[in-house]
Amino acid sequence: MVKYIIKRVLYSILILFFVSLILYLLMRMLPVDYVEKHFLSQASQGTVSKEEIDRIKELYGLADSSFGGIIKGYFGWLGAALKGDLGTSFKYNQPVGQVIFDHMWISFSVALIAFILQFMIAIPLGIKAATRQYGAIDYTTSVFAMMGISLPGFFLAIILIRIFSVGLGWFPTSGLYDATIDWTGNAGGKLINELWHMVLPMIAIVIGSVGGLMRHTRTNTLEVLNQDYIRTARAKGLSEHKVVYKHVFRNTMVPIVTMTAGIIPSLFGGMMILEQVFSLDGIGQIAYGALHEGDIPFVMGYNMFIAILTVIGTLLSDITYMLVDPRIKISK
Repeated sequence: MVKYIIKRVLYSILILFFVSLILYLLMRMLPVDYVEKHFLSQASQGTVSKEEIDRIKELYGLADSSFGGIIKGYFGWLGAALKGDLGTSFKYNQPVGQVIFDHMWISFSVALIAFILQFMIAIPLGIKAATRQYGAIDYTTSVFAMMGISLPGFFLAIILIRIFSVGLGWFPTSGLYDATIDWTGNAGGKLINELWHMVLPMIAIVIGSVGGLMRHTRTNTLEVLNQDYIRTARAKGLSEHKVVYKHVFRNTMVPIVTMTAGIIPSLFGGMMILEQVFSLDGIGQIAYGALHEGDIPFVMGYNMFIAILTVIGTLLSDITYMLVDPRIKISK
């Protein structure tokens, strides 16, 4: 186990190296030049000289746009990143790591709750739909699953706001909490208010992501139900409940574990648009603003954050295989 984990960690480091290189090349190809854009008005007024702009570009390794210059700039960024310095954000004028740390908790809280709800809803419904194939439950869950898969997240969010915020007035339309109230000394009330503001974003995320997992669970459950050992278990007189939730469920979970590797990173990535719609000051909205402005240091740091989450999720899913099915052996 230890050798396997070490081997996978080394592979992950190699993967992250190539991911960071590709990301940096893509960032340098962006049509937006933040330094030029930021100082354009000042340069036109003569308050900032062309030499000063060139000096700032040189400081961030952006002066040379040739391939050799870009590679040199990448290794300069990589060397600083290995020391824990992701650079200073052009747009937010703060260390990139600090900006990510300050704003990631909003996105993480919503993503974590949505992740738990997604599994609590999708897996039981997927199993129930498979065991009631071509029944009312199967058709109903299939319709809702296809709606969740087909509807874009931002469109679903707008519909929820129109119905439950504007129409019924049950939930706030945007923001993390009610800014008109003085929450000093009322941390509990502020927390409740924040959770109330999170209801619609979480509903939008869960509806958008639960469909794929539900369909995947249904398909895998149907495949396992048709195996010979399931027929043998039924022939021995085992109850349907024990057949489904002891034998079928355990074998159904193996391919589902594979999906968990990409769910958490996808939730963080999907939050970028939803945070724009709901005006949440999370990492997604911050990253969108940075990308729009061509903020290379921050966009690099954010994308590496997502890449690391993906690698960790993949490693955890591989290890979880053994817990789900002991028959799976890890090759060293």
